[in-house]
Amino acid sequence: MKIIILSIKLLFFTYLGYLFYFLIDGYDPTSVSYRPPFAIFVLDIINLFVHEAGHFFFQIFGRWIYFLGGSLLQVLLPLALVIVTWRQNVRNVSYAVFWLGQSLINVSVYIQDAPFRKLRLIAKGLIHDWNWLLSNNLELAEPIGLAIYFIGLFICFAGIVSGIIFAILSYRDYTDKIEFED
Repeated sequence: MKIIILSIKLLFFTYLGYLFYFLIDGYDPTSVSYRPPFAIFVLDIINLFVHEAGHFFFQIFGRWIYFLGGSLLQVLLPLALVIVTWRQNVRNVSYAVFWLGQSLINVSVYIQDAPFRKLRLIAKGLIHDWNWLLSNNLELAEPIGLAIYFIGLFICFAGIVSGIIFAILSYRDYTDKIEFED
């Protein structure tokens, strides 16, 4: 039974590897022809709802934090999940780590879009958060966005690698336990 669970976990992390490749090669929500894999689409929708909630929760701290709050909560929520999962069962942390990395990559696209404002916002007439935040320094959008992008890629990769390692360790622990009992 454990070999089946290991196979399923390894297959899942192979799929995450495919998603990681997509994040490197095809992740461009600014493009009209953008068609993400379903899992990335779902994560982007979740990120959007969390982002918008961030504006609501951070509005009491003033206009600057209000605009930053969407992206901030979009990163803080998966980070909190990483911390909670780490404390509960470190072997399951990989999934939350991947979401954290993907969320950072999503924010990086928004940051890099600040000078161009190609991304469709959820309604007409809204202010582009990062265009407003970087209004006097729009030339910083690309370097900041690229830094966040590469951090996100690294975190996604770490999530995949740690997931594979933990899956193999779980299987080894199980087989060692069986050999010890025999």
